[in-house]
Amino acid sequence: MRKREEKSSSYIHMIFQRFRRHRMALSGVVILVLITGAAVFAPLLIRYSPLEIVGKFSAPPDQNFLLGTDQSGRDVLARLLYGTRTSLLVGLLATTLSTAIGILLGLVSGYFGGILDMLIMRFTDMVMSFPYILLILVCAAIFEPGLKSIILILGFVDWPGAARLVRGNTLALRESNFVKESRLSGMPRRYLLFSEILPNTLAPVLVYATSVLALSILDEAALSFLGMGVQPPDPSLGNMLNGAQSLTILTSKPWLWIPPGLVIVLLVTAINFIGDALRDALDPASGGGSL
Repeated sequence: MRKREEKSSSYIHMIFQRFRRHRMALSGVVILVLITGAAVFAPLLIRYSPLEIVGKFSAPPDQNFLLGTDQSGRDVLARLLYGTRTSLLVGLLATTLSTAIGILLGLVSGYFGGILDMLIMRFTDMVMSFPYILLILVCAAIFEPGLKSIILILGFVDWPGAARLVRGNTLALRESNFVKESRLSGMPRRYLLFSEILPNTLAPVLVYATSVLALSILDEAALSFLGMGVQPPDPSLGNMLNGAQSLTILTSKPWLWIPPGLVIVLLVTAINFIGDALRDALDPASGGGSL
């Protein structure tokens, strides 16, 4: 037991050292922590509600409103922070849901094989055969727009990649010696799946989940921009951009669209940098990189 703990500690230390070599990933961590912290502690950082009319319509930034006000006289900074919180919540919950579904189906498909494997994989292929954005738009058009709907839609659309990844690893791991020994010793299937196989396939799934997180944030922004996601007056980064479609706003009122657009770019870029660094750090054949 002690040797196993020492080996685990050494492995974690090695991963951390590899991750540290990616300077862009470390910058991404700082950016992600700052943005997430500002969103989580928004009530402590700002004095206005994102739904409260507190100033003139479309007023430029000044000492009272650092990012100005929107077309309805609401504080843009307040809406930006609360909108970022909404977008992060959608991304995290949708990623968690899709990853959990993918892990469960991948484990069952890879371990049991046979007709069950064929049915799950054919259903996975069918879902993946549809154009991704078209599938999301169709689902969003069927269900009532809102925060809960967008989380469920993204969660139930993004799982096939995780399922195929886990299935491939499970097919290899079920024939490994340590799994065969546990099976011969009479360990139940639940133990084999969740205590032997799953921990050894989490590393690639974690890397995959970072890409799903970034994609979910972009999808939420796109659907809200189209009016099919989070509905006004509730703020999200997407519906803040929705209110800045006219040429007049784009050219003369940049404080209405540059902040949410910039936050989306920073979030997605930071998450992708972190995902790239995790991929290199968790890859046994990689010596790590320096960006």
